[in-house]
Amino acid sequence: MSRTRSAQSDDPRATLRGGLPDRYLTPDDIAEIFEVPKETVYQWRKKRTGPPGFRIGKHIRYDPAVVHRYVTERMTIDAA
Repeated sequence: MSRTRSAQSDDPRATLRGGLPDRYLTPDDIAEIFEVPKETVYQWRKKRTGPPGFRIGKHIRYDPAVVHRYVTERMTIDAA
């Protein structure tokens, strides 16, 4: 399964809307974005309370669009 990328997205600093990188995110990225320890990210996944990720072999990855949607939903819930 390949992912089509534009020439601009070859730049590691390229971002999507919401300031997230234009690539699948790692647990380290999630920890940095939310300013929490990486262990917290793994606990969120175990408890199914954080942004949903998926497994590629032994690696966990997060779709930046899904992470952005998760944050938007959390903001809506917490604002109510």
